[in-house]
Amino acid sequence: MKQDIKELLSAALARLVADGQLAVTELPEPQVDRAKDTTHGDFATNLAMVLAKLARARPRELAERLVAALPDSPLVARVEIAGPGFINFFLAEDAYRGVIPRILESGHDYGRGHVGAGKRVQVEFVSANPTGPLHVGHGRGAAYGAVVADLLAAVGFDVHREYYVNDAGRQMDILGTSVWLRYLELCGENLRFPSNGYKGDYVWDIAATLHREHGDAYRVDADQVLAGLPPDAPLEGEPQDQAGDKEAHIDGLIATAKRLLGDNRYRYVFELGLNTILDDIRADLSEFGVDYQEWYSERSLTESGAVNKAIERLRESGHLYENNGALWFRSTAFGDEKDRVVVRENGQSTYFASDIAYHMDKLERGFDRVIDIWGADHHGYIPRVKAALRALGDDSDRLDVLLVQFAILYRGGEKAQMSTRSGEFVTLRELRREVGRDAARFFYIMRRCEQHLDFDLDLAKSESSDNPVYYVQYAHARVCSVLRQAAERGLVIEPSPGATHLERLAEDHEQALLRTLTRYPEVVETAALKEEPHQLTNYLRELANEFHTYYNAHPFLVEDAQLRDARIKLILAARQVLRNGLGLIGVSAPESM
Repeated sequence: MKQDIKELLSAALARLVADGQLAVTELPEPQVDRAKDTTHGDFATNLAMVLAKLARARPRELAERLVAALPDSPLVARVEIAGPGFINFFLAEDAYRGVIPRILESGHDYGRGHVGAGKRVQVEFVSANPTGPLHVGHGRGAAYGAVVADLLAAVGFDVHREYYVNDAGRQMDILGTSVWLRYLELCGENLRFPSNGYKGDYVWDIAATLHREHGDAYRVDADQVLAGLPPDAPLEGEPQDQAGDKEAHIDGLIATAKRLLGDNRYRYVFELGLNTILDDIRADLSEFGVDYQEWYSERSLTESGAVNKAIERLRESGHLYENNGALWFRSTAFGDEKDRVVVRENGQSTYFASDIAYHMDKLERGFDRVIDIWGADHHGYIPRVKAALRALGDDSDRLDVLLVQFAILYRGGEKAQMSTRSGEFVTLRELRREVGRDAARFFYIMRRCEQHLDFDLDLAKSESSDNPVYYVQYAHARVCSVLRQAAERGLVIEPSPGATHLERLAEDHEQALLRTLTRYPEVVETAALKEEPHQLTNYLRELANEFHTYYNAHPFLVEDAQLRDARIKLILAARQVLRNGLGLIGVSAPESM
């Protein structure tokens, strides 16, 4: 509907230019908004005021010219000029009814658009370190990222979904060493497990696989492992005044593991830990309805020379300097709070150097926009990454970073204590098993990503109108139940073609539902361009409310065949929009509940 008004205004602009009444070389796209007060019409535009200075005309005078040049349209009953030059459109009585045949003919495609046609967008999200299972915090980023990507695709963008696999660096070495130490315990070695190791039961599982498949082939005497190591920090329950350095201790264990196992055997343990957890993450996300076009390896950046290439580009542009044996990026010159190390004293490149190379590679792949979805605790990375892109001579405005806040689980008004295999965090898989994929997906995106989310487990499982996902799904199921009731009564439901009988839809509830249905394409486009999935969940709740109110107020399977036909077509259109919207957020549309 809004697009129809825009097209009328564009036609009027073109006519004024052709007639010599408007001397402009580039015609702007008209801005059209739904009127907040229906006494001022259904839609309004400030186009005359936007163009007045360029056209060297008074806004109200230009508005009069635009109105006179508007093509005739059966959608518009009348047009009025208000205030300094606003143009208000009052739609014809039948205008909203025309959305029904449009929805029924378009089906799955209703609401999809072309505003992003010809533009490539990369959305990188989750990208959790493969050092353990996904937890509920990752789940919010997964749901949010998946819906942002699907919304962008729905309005025409060519979307590339990507997971950045942090398969290099110290944390992965800690995981590999943790697996080996647990393996040694299974072999009968007596070891004090490091305070900074990965302690989850999933590490035991990987170690058990290594032991089951290779026996004692990777076994080393405990005394050899512990010889010469810096003391560890005291564990919980031990005297806290004992000297020890947990970081030096774990680094010593990593070096020992590499030395005693040798390159090939250490690499096997490392890869076993990495691939086991990565396969688990892939499966977990897929079961959550999240799939990617690419899993991008951090190691590939080093192996391909991309990290060195990025460092050399920064060096050639004069943005690196040496200090205390390390190589620093002068990021303060671009607004960062302090300079950043890209190569350590030992010659190893930093995580930040890999981040620079990765984002350089993203832009070199030709994406028009790059969207990173990070946890809120990564907010400090934004200025440094953008600084690096500017230093490389790239357009940092092509990078958009969205921060997702944490989700806190509640049950019975209290923070939830859920049993976990690790005993340390609640996994995404456990949450999904408790409340279901649909509720988890819906609840995760009900708020802006930068807002904290209180996830009420009891509410998510309840079958009541207070549960938003249940309320929306129930609206879809109710339409299906009406069709089943018709079949049970022997009524043949074969909707008439086009707009036949739609003039019978004159009730206030019907008009309200029709207006809401016409808004769906606008909501999808706005939610996509603003990267705000919650706009769609809010809309679906509103649409469900309009339908339930209508359902409770009026019978659909009435004796009057023409009225029955009109109402059936209306609720079929509502069902289609509910199904389309739920599909975009990765939630099912059940036919019975």
